[in-house]
Amino acid sequence: MTLPKSLWLVGAGNMGGAMLRGWIAAGLSPDAVTVVDPGSPAVPPGVRVLAAPEGPAPEVIVLAVKPQLLDAVAPSLEQVHPALLLSILAGVEEAALAQRIPADSIVRAMPNLPVAIGKGVTALHAAASTEEARATAEALVAPLGQVEWIGDEAMFDAVTALSGCGPGFVFRFVDALAAAGTALGLPADQAARLALATVEGSAAMAAGAGESPAVLADRVASPGGSTREGLNVLDRDGALQSLLKATLAASRERNAELAAAARG
Repeated sequence: MTLPKSLWLVGAGNMGGAMLRGWIAAGLSPDAVTVVDPGSPAVPPGVRVLAAPEGPAPEVIVLAVKPQLLDAVAPSLEQVHPALLLSILAGVEEAALAQRIPADSIVRAMPNLPVAIGKGVTALHAAASTEEARATAEALVAPLGQVEWIGDEAMFDAVTALSGCGPGFVFRFVDALAAAGTALGLPADQAARLALATVEGSAAMAAGAGESPAVLADRVASPGGSTREGLNVLDRDGALQSLLKATLAASRERNAELAAAARG
């Protein structure tokens, strides 16, 4: 798989900027990239920045604006017609994109923030696209971390809630873990370091283990020990699972609302 020779990145905010840095680090030439963003974002050296699209159509357009801005930016792209439109807009379905921005192929992508350090996960979906377009989309996201193709677009809202929004939930958990340590009397800065290092090490261990995280949790928790007592609190009446189910359901429902708005 090869990276495209010309690419427009429409929107270079947190996620778009993170993806751009990952592409450049993976070998995409800065000369091949044009960022279209009226906000004058910071970009790697050699990347051209324009306030509005201009020039010949690129091989790939990556649409990375907020979903609510789709109708504001689409008119400037309706005459461009790239070989591939790669959209990371949460909740905006392929049909809604096709109505606004003509392209030979459309691929939806849902990356998460750790793509900025090559440890992300990106879900991809394409109902009707060429094999070449699918290969180009995968080549763009593969350097950013794990890639997962989703066969049913109806599942994209669930994927967005789990892996797309998931880093925010994990960050909140780390913060809450540190705050709980502070409540036990630890200095706040030390509790923050301990919480972060604990989550980092545990995630790395789970990723490399042959057993499920549930098995690992039980292995840590010896009968009658302190870990078991803490797990009993999380497990009581399914408290933790109920909380996370409600959390993901709220995110999924918001994605569904965005999709409905994009359909018009």
